[in-house]
Amino acid sequence: MTPEMFDKTPEWVISCQTYEGGFSGFPGLEAHGGYSFCGLAILVLLEHEGLCDLKSLLRWATNRQMKYEGGFQGRTNKLVDGCYSFWQGGAFPLLHMALSKQDSVSENPVSCSKWMFNQGALQEYILACCQYHSGGLIDKPGKSTDYYHTMYCLSGLSVAQHFTSGHHESDHIIGHKDNELKLTHPVFNICVDKALQASQYFRNCPSGDQSMFTD
Repeated sequence: MTPEMFDKTPEWVISCQTYEGGFSGFPGLEAHGGYSFCGLAILVLLEHEGLCDLKSLLRWATNRQMKYEGGFQGRTNKLVDGCYSFWQGGAFPLLHMALSKQDSVSENPVSCSKWMFNQGALQEYILACCQYHSGGLIDKPGKSTDYYHTMYCLSGLSVAQHFTSGHHESDHIIGHKDNELKLTHPVFNICVDKALQASQYFRNCPSGDQSMFTD
C-alpha cells in the first residue's frame, strides 16, 4: 500500500456525505446506513476522519434508531432491518473514537461508559424480533433467515453489548448471561483476537506499509 494508491480518496468519500449527514454510494444520492459505515471506516483507516462533518453524521445515525422497535432503519422513512444493527450501530464506536479526539475543544465530551445510541433497545429488538425459530437471524418478523442477516444481527448485538474506548470498558448485557457475544473489532468486524493476529502477521511482513492493520 502506497500513499499514491489512495491519493484523493478521502476527498471523494467526503463528497458522498449528504445534506442529511449520512453517506451515499455516489455524490448526490441518498444517505444509506451501509455506505455511511463504509465511508466513515475508510476515513478512519486513512486517518482522515476529521474531514467528515461528524456531528451531522452522528445526528443522522442516532435518528435512524426507531423508538418503537428499538432497531435501526437504513435510510430515512424506511422500515427497521436487523442488518442495520451493525451497519448503523457499528458506526458509533468509530464516531466515538473520532469525537474523542475533539474532546479538548468540545463543550460536550463523549461518554466514558456507553455508546451514543440506546444499546438496550437494540439488543431487545435483535433478541425478541430477529431470532428465527429454526435457527439464524432475520431482517424482521415475517422474513426468512439467511447468512447475511445472521452475521450482521450478531455483529450489531456485539456492538450493543460492549463498550470500549481507550482505557474505559463496560458491558451492557440484556437478558441471560448466555446472550453475551465476543467483542467485535469496530473497523474490520471480526473478533478482536483475530484482528490482532492479522495485525501481527502484517507487521512481520518483509516489506510494505502495514498501517492499515494496526490495532
